[in-house]
Amino acid sequence: MPDAKTVFGAVDSKDLDAMRAMLAENARFVMGNNDPLIGKDAVMVGNAGFFTMIQGSRHEVLHEWAVGAATIAETEVTYQRLDGKEVTVPAVTIWEVDEAGLITNLRIYADQTPLFAS
Repeated sequence: MPDAKTVFGAVDSKDLDAMRAMLAENARFVMGNNDPLIGKDAVMVGNAGFFTMIQGSRHEVLHEWAVGAATIAETEVTYQRLDGKEVTVPAVTIWEVDEAGLITNLRIYADQTPLFAS
């Protein structure tokens, strides 16, 4: 089962190959109140698109809990916007894995309004 350091390390380095390797074929991904992305390819297209809207990100893990096949991570995420400004938002990310340890369901709860505000 991937831990928070592994998951957020791939995200913060924009390592799409590492992200893809952690996902099950039928993975489901939901960020905030956006529609779910279903399937590994859709999840990767969505993440690649998001990465074009930011210079980068940095996750600080405040707490991490593993309960059965689920991991819950409370973080502070600092985004580097395209205009060079940094915005930090609180977030909770929950992911579940299958028997092979691949992520089947990943949900991110964060208000990204400040990231895209003028």
